[in-house]
Amino acid sequence: MKLVETDIKVRYQETDQMGVVYHANYLVWFEIGRTAFIEELGFQYHDMEAEGIVSPVVDAQMQFKHPVRYGQIAKVITWLKEYDGLKVTYGYKILDGNGAVAVTGSTQHVCVKKESFRPVSIRKAFPAWHKAYLAAKGEE
Repeated sequence: MKLVETDIKVRYQETDQMGVVYHANYLVWFEIGRTAFIEELGFQYHDMEAEGIVSPVVDAQMQFKHPVRYGQIAKVITWLKEYDGLKVTYGYKILDGNGAVAVTGSTQHVCVKKESFRPVSIRKAFPAWHKAYLAAKGEE
C-alpha cells in the first residue's frame, strides 16, 4: 500500500484561543494530503476538471486523539483506503510535532460530470488513474 507523507507547518491563524488547531482545519489538511497523494501518482485534479469532471466529497470522518498546537510541524499521512472503480476513499493520519497520532480520518469521493453531477466511472473515463489506484492499493 502506497503512503504519502506531507508536512504542514501549523500557522497561528489555524488555531483557536487555546493555541490548538481548530477542528475544521484538519479537513483542509486532508485535502492537502489527498492532492499530494494524487500528484505522487503522477496526476493533477485540474486535468480531470478540464474534461468536465469533478470529484466531490460524499462522506468525511474524523477522530480526534489529542491536539496539534501552533508552531508544530504536523505530518499528514495519506493512503488509498478503498477503491471500486467508482468510489474512492482516502485514509488519513495526522501526527503532531512529536510524532504522536493526533487525528485519524477518511474522505470518500465520487467522480461526477460537473454540469449534471451524474456519476462517472474512473475505470472507464480515466483508465490510467484506475490503474494507478489499483497499484497504490497493491492490487495491480
